Amino acid sequence: MKIGELARLTDCRVVTIRYYEREGLLPEPARSEANYRLYGEAHVERLAFIRHCRALDMTLGEIRALLDCHDHPDRPCHEADALIDAHLEHVAARIAQLQALERALQALRERCQGQSSAAECGILDALAHPPAEDASALAQTGDDHVPGVHPRV
Repeated sequence: MKIGELARLTDCRVVTIRYYEREGLLPEPARSEANYRLYGEAHVERLAFIRHCRALDMTLGEIRALLDCHDHPDRPCHEADALIDAHLEHVAARIAQLQALERALQALRERCQGQSSAAECGILDALAHPPAEDASALAQTGDDHVPGVHPRV
């Protein structure tokens, strides 16, 4: 199958498939006489594996390590266990960060009830003049994971 069909079957963008190939997560496909990439069922299964890992917010490095375990089925699985344990720690840390962010936003929201002019808005004032401890606390994430994404507006 060609890359477009692989993309359709896996609900993955063509550019993402090519990116995973460049990163070494997907093996290079065979080529047709016209130099089109030709993918097989193994590519579909591997891409599904990668996409499942990405849905669990795993980094490319984590995925690469899990694929290495997957590609060597005779090895013990303690590496996969350790990787998931470490990822769980990252998730717990992120949850704590998000809870702190929620508390900070709730405190900010309590500064204004929307009954003043923008010039007297407690939220806008607090954003313009944050306490020093707020700025330093938010700047220190200490995490190498992407801290999350905002929905597109």
